[in-house]
Amino acid sequence: MHSYRQPGVVLTDRRFTVPLDHGDPGGEQIEVYGREAVAASRAAEELPWLVYLEGGPGFGARRFVGTEAWLGRALRDYRVLLLDQRGTGLSTPANRQTLPLRGGPREQAGYLAHFRSDSIVRDCELIRPRLTGGAPWTVLGQSFGGFCAVRYLSAAPQGLKAVLITGGLPSLDAHADDVYRAAYPRVERKVAAHYARYPQDVERARSIAAYLAEHQPESAGHRLTPEVFQSLGIMLGSGNGSHQLHYLLENAFVRTPRGPQLSDAFQEALRNATSFAGHPLYALLHEAIYGQGERATDWSAERVRAEFPQFDAAAAQTGGAPLLFTGETIHPWHFDVDPALRPLRETAELLARRTDWPVLYDPVRLAANEVPVAAAVYHDDMYVDTEHALRTAAAISGLRTWVTNEYEHDGVRAGGPRVLDRLLALVRGEA
Repeated sequence: MHSYRQPGVVLTDRRFTVPLDHGDPGGEQIEVYGREAVAASRAAEELPWLVYLEGGPGFGARRFVGTEAWLGRALRDYRVLLLDQRGTGLSTPANRQTLPLRGGPREQAGYLAHFRSDSIVRDCELIRPRLTGGAPWTVLGQSFGGFCAVRYLSAAPQGLKAVLITGGLPSLDAHADDVYRAAYPRVERKVAAHYARYPQDVERARSIAAYLAEHQPESAGHRLTPEVFQSLGIMLGSGNGSHQLHYLLENAFVRTPRGPQLSDAFQEALRNATSFAGHPLYALLHEAIYGQGERATDWSAERVRAEFPQFDAAAAQTGGAPLLFTGETIHPWHFDVDPALRPLRETAELLARRTDWPVLYDPVRLAANEVPVAAAVYHDDMYVDTEHALRTAAAISGLRTWVTNEYEHDGVRAGGPRVLDRLLALVRGEA
């Protein structure tokens, strides 16, 4: 272990060896990394543990500096483990460079089938006694981390003292098709709100999409298509995302001797915003997190999009309607345009066709839950459907919800200590 200091906090690197397949504990092992954080003034004290599960899938735990965002509030009461879920951050990586070590696409897909919430929870249950001596701990799950927390309640509630969920109550039984069928209308509303706020962006977006369709530029090997541009709509699910999108669009074109062209700066910004080089598991496993049972996900977002023709970029150009951005969706073309994903196209196809996903949630156990649980449900959340979330909340005994439209999906970060403070009050019976 290696410890070091930042303002107000002592950090310690922790590494854990866990089975790739928890059904075969003596088989291949991988490494999972966690960053312990404790208030500098309490570093010598025995404190209860809180483990943070980041959203995603495919993102390592957020790299805080000092006590920013919610972390300072947590450190008043806990030692915090910021867990890099398997395959992310400093844990054993899974990407285009490392996955060929597994073999071909079939072997890679089989390997990645062990990177969902069921395996993440079993990692946690191996790590917990090593840190707590066997005592239960508190879980804070953001977005996909909340999905993991509900799996935790289903599979190993004995390991939990309390559960705090922010923007991450999954449907217990919805297929991916149901998730995206509910999502596209929410995204359309978010886009309409953006254009109402910044009406000048209607023509800008249409002009950018037309330029991309005609010229098909590349940036560092990344093909910039109208569909890639549309995927910037994922920004509209965060608190300041609409404003950031506007600033990105406002300087898209420059005058050149050959007429107006998309600037190098804009093309680079578009590539950076849409590349999966830093989080390929997000693309590979995004639909798989909804997989349960024998029905394949089968590129659900792409298939369901056909039910919403207003999202077609070409149709918007010819019909004169505003270009609609898209949201948290993964499509087959992502694996054609992005060099970080291109070598993994066949692997992604195999995952999309998989028909033997384990069931993730146990409604009977959840109905008998005795662990204190509190969940922030962001009423206008672009990423997680409110109706699905509230139906799940009603199915978990004792769960207390805080339904608010004060925040977007990133409320636990954007709201500083307020969101975590509210959830702690709910699980402690103080609110």
